[in-house]
Amino acid sequence: MPRSLITQSHYERLAAFRHALRRFLHFSEEAARAAGVTPQQHQALLAIKGFPGRDRVSIGELAGRLHVRHHSAVGLVDRLDRLGLVRRRPAASDRRRVEVRLTARGEALIRRLSAAHLRELRELAPELRRLLDLGAGA
Repeated sequence: MPRSLITQSHYERLAAFRHALRRFLHFSEEAARAAGVTPQQHQALLAIKGFPGRDRVSIGELAGRLHVRHHSAVGLVDRLDRLGLVRRRPAASDRRRVEVRLTARGEALIRRLSAAHLRELRELAPELRRLLDLGAGA
């Protein structure tokens, strides 16, 4: 969009959208802490559970999903393992590759956190739809 076509309404909507995103992220961080994990641990559990087509991920895949370095993902998995939320095993196809899966405890935690996040998104949805409709009143 050429600069001359950006209206005050666009700026207001963008600012309101960023504010709504920050509110959701703040909610997410607080929900994770209330559940006894860090926000990054919550993100890792969700990345594992939500990985397309599988119930497990490699450390490298997890690092890619979280945009962290491999050694950071290893440390994160170490902490999740100590909490009893994940289990790591060598991959059946390549014993050098480590795969990470959620434990029953990890499954229960991500289910609770995800339900709370979906409720929060449902509450935000009307506002987000209004903000994303850039054709209306823009």
